[in-house]
Amino acid sequence: MRLRSLGAALAVTAALTALPLTTTPAAAAETPLSQGKSATASSTENAGTPAADAVDGSTATRWSSAASDNQWLQVDLGASASVTQVVLNWEAAYGKDYKVQISNDGSTWTDLKSVTGGDGGIDTLDVSGQGRYVRMLGVHRATTWGYSLWEFQVFGTAGGTQTGCGTANAAQGRPASASSTENAGTPASAAFDGSTTTRWSSQPADPQWVQVDLGSVQTVCKVDLNWEAAYGKDFQIQASTDGQSWTTLKSVTGATGGTASYDVNGSGRYVRIYGTARGTGYGYSLWEVAVHTTGTGVPPVQGGGDLGPNVIVVDPSTPNLQQKFDQVFAQQESAQFGSGRYQFLLKPGTYNGINAQLGFYTSISGLGLNPDDTQINGDITVDAGWFNGNATQNFWRSAENLAITPSNGTDRWAVAQAAPFRRIHVKGGLNLAPNGYGWASGGYIADSKIDGTVGPYSQQQWYTRDSSVGGWTNGVWNMTFTGVQGAPATNFDSGPYTTLDTTPVSREKPFLYLDGSAYKVFVPAKRTNARGVSWPANAGTSLPLDQFYVVKPGATAATINQALAQGLNLLFTPGVYHLDRTIDVTRANTVVLGLGLATLVPDNGVDAMHVADVDGVRLAGFLIDAGPANSDTLLRIGTPGATADHSANPTTMQDVFIRIGGAGPGLATNSVVVNSNNTVIDHTWIWRADHGSGVGWDTNRADYGLRVNGNDVLATGLFVEHFNKYDVYWSGERGRTIFFQNEKAYDAPNAAAITHDGIVGYAAYKVADTVTTHEAWGLGSYCNYTADPSIVQAHGFQVPVKAGIKMHDLLVISLGGMGQYAHVINDTGAPTSGTSTTPSKVIQFP
Repeated sequence: MRLRSLGAALAVTAALTALPLTTTPAAAAETPLSQGKSATASSTENAGTPAADAVDGSTATRWSSAASDNQWLQVDLGASASVTQVVLNWEAAYGKDYKVQISNDGSTWTDLKSVTGGDGGIDTLDVSGQGRYVRMLGVHRATTWGYSLWEFQVFGTAGGTQTGCGTANAAQGRPASASSTENAGTPASAAFDGSTTTRWSSQPADPQWVQVDLGSVQTVCKVDLNWEAAYGKDFQIQASTDGQSWTTLKSVTGATGGTASYDVNGSGRYVRIYGTARGTGYGYSLWEVAVHTTGTGVPPVQGGGDLGPNVIVVDPSTPNLQQKFDQVFAQQESAQFGSGRYQFLLKPGTYNGINAQLGFYTSISGLGLNPDDTQINGDITVDAGWFNGNATQNFWRSAENLAITPSNGTDRWAVAQAAPFRRIHVKGGLNLAPNGYGWASGGYIADSKIDGTVGPYSQQQWYTRDSSVGGWTNGVWNMTFTGVQGAPATNFDSGPYTTLDTTPVSREKPFLYLDGSAYKVFVPAKRTNARGVSWPANAGTSLPLDQFYVVKPGATAATINQALAQGLNLLFTPGVYHLDRTIDVTRANTVVLGLGLATLVPDNGVDAMHVADVDGVRLAGFLIDAGPANSDTLLRIGTPGATADHSANPTTMQDVFIRIGGAGPGLATNSVVVNSNNTVIDHTWIWRADHGSGVGWDTNRADYGLRVNGNDVLATGLFVEHFNKYDVYWSGERGRTIFFQNEKAYDAPNAAAITHDGIVGYAAYKVADTVTTHEAWGLGSYCNYTADPSIVQAHGFQVPVKAGIKMHDLLVISLGGMGQYAHVINDTGAPTSGTSTTPSKVIQFP
């Protein structure tokens, strides 16, 4: 918490007496529509300045944001209203330039008033608009602090879509929980079962609570309480969208028990009775709690449901199962830029004689909690017959969470980038090369156990994390291992291996599984200094499917954002989703999980996804494909200037892939920008296309692949290729990268087009000159300047020469003599030469 000086306190006093922007005062006796309603914000300075404090009717409490621009505070009025006036009572940290906006759905906003050159104090704004949500959007701060409001008041007339308070009990039969129960015969569910002969009762202590999950965010208008003799004297009726952050709808003091009804106005998925003082020496006891809702506003998005048309769920008794695999493979084998997307989900059991060949945009996963729950006596195969034995374009497919006993003792997984092999138990060997040992350029294994030997053979590079192998033989240029039992020892001076004993921070990818007949998503816990697989211990949490909006083809960005605003997670089923607005992930611990390489395409130049600077968001298993109009940033993690510490619960980005061009023209200035501290990037391929349609130096222009501004960010398994400027630009402190694979842009027209600051060529991996501490292991950059083979790139890597900068095991390669490197890193390292694809290496820098 920051401390105010006397001068700042005087500034507050002066500000409170400043002239408002308009001189029309709010009616003194009028209660704002916003008071006590649910409020959210882009950020908070600390736990003592939550969004709710700006709408609580008290000028002694306040909301304050993080110290950066583009912050917002929003209030949900609970129903559509005609808004006529907004009053902002600024604390000393005020907004100089800001907007007041209104929305019907919390996603699409209309400006009610734009303020420039504000001077703090109390701003009273006459406005005119209809909507359910009102927000202050800060553009520029007046101080170095964030934005801070004692009160944010919205005045007007409730109305619009109000249909009155319903008589039905929305809570009856819904899932319930409580802080405690008196005994097994008085469970929380008994207060919501519709019977006045059963009850919930708590332990005899204060405070205690009982809550119900309505299943979706709804507008709550009345709550009925039927107390047993052990009643609550002082209590609050509260609502929440996520079951974690609560808004008080009604505070009751001096109650006398019996039955009582309370009119309230607010919205939430969860409603609870929070007792602070008992009326007797016993606990709290309720025969029944009834919750009444209105039919106001946009209908709520429902969680759960079926998994859509492109998810193929099978079990060992499924007829013609091999035919199902073969049919999808025939369609997808060579459909590199097609629109088909498929996910096979295998229920636990034993599958005999199966060969699941995987083509483009095809994923296969077991539905057990552990890989050995789903056993294939057969193969999961990726080969390269479609491309004449060349596996360098076997992208966009995946396998996870099952066991394989290969038919001939060794399974073939000949893949390139964006083809993760996760949480697999291979009861035999694994061959990473295509039939005939043609070219191959991969790849990634994590949380897997291979009992036999892994043979990469023609694979140019590979990264393996937190696994165990019976052996590892061969390799071409860059094979990196962290936390892998059985990994070969480091020999980078004479061979391809870089081996670290443990992975400093890791958290496995969320996955779908069956708990009996119910689908759930398991969210693994964070591990530090990990070694070996995470299973069968399986530390983490399970989320039921009804806490997810199951996104199916045809869903709109507005509905997706509405689901997020309700507190739902996202499960994208296989498909291609066009977005006319940015998907905004603002809630901590939100899970965004894709099946079958679900693909997001931003239209009209919007960004595809923004993630707020909050704890523990999990992004996993989807592809973002740039649209033909330039997006500034396809994926942004954290707001600009983010400063919060997320070390205990970092945001993770896993198997999230970016593509610019190839399926048609695509444009984006930045592909991925990471502003949040402590983010973990675990396996990504960020690719500006070098082939396909819509490919050309300016046709699919994208300046930057990955930009890291946050501190303490870790990348494990980083593949970034072909960008017009820097592939990776790292300006955050204490960043770490374990394994990096890169190719420079093939289509640079000449040396002049990529010359900057007197340097020919942008480094594949650039650490900003301001950075003092950075470390990386196992990095490779390759050039293939097909448009002008005479280009001599100055270096593959560029870093400031400082004691805290440590780079290990670096190499650069000229692919067939199409361009060359003068150095490996800065001015260090021998030049490449000729057409032999012989690496030039630096073992340690500086």
